[in-house]
Amino acid sequence: MSAAAKPLALPRSRRLKQSREFAQVRRDGERLVHGCLIANWRRLAPGAVSRLGVVTGRALGRAVIRNRARRWLREAFRVHQAELTAPVELVLVARPSILKCSWRDVENDFLTVMRRAGLLKPDAASALAAPQSNSLS
Repeated sequence: MSAAAKPLALPRSRRLKQSREFAQVRRDGERLVHGCLIANWRRLAPGAVSRLGVVTGRALGRAVIRNRARRWLREAFRVHQAELTAPVELVLVARPSILKCSWRDVENDFLTVMRRAGLLKPDAASALAAPQSNSLS
């Protein structure tokens, strides 16, 4: 497999796991809210590896719903991680409105937040077409 065709991965080693890591990003980083998610991020030194943490509160609903929201937020990051301008530690928080969103809506909200934060390369793919009707509920 060539370097250009290398699949994007998000192994567990690239995830924020401990509460102190989440707290540090929230304390030292920046924050933006858009649509179905809240993004907290902290820029890292060049050459570092981006890491992701996802938060879904019980207000979203049953575990199956929260797990789907987490998967969608992780997938949005995984697919677009190569388009980031610099390595970051990123915490994505699912808002209750994610229950009415499709995968495309979640992806578009993620891209919008990353653009507004100045974390997305200018030539990055634009938000995809019309949303689908898949929802979490």
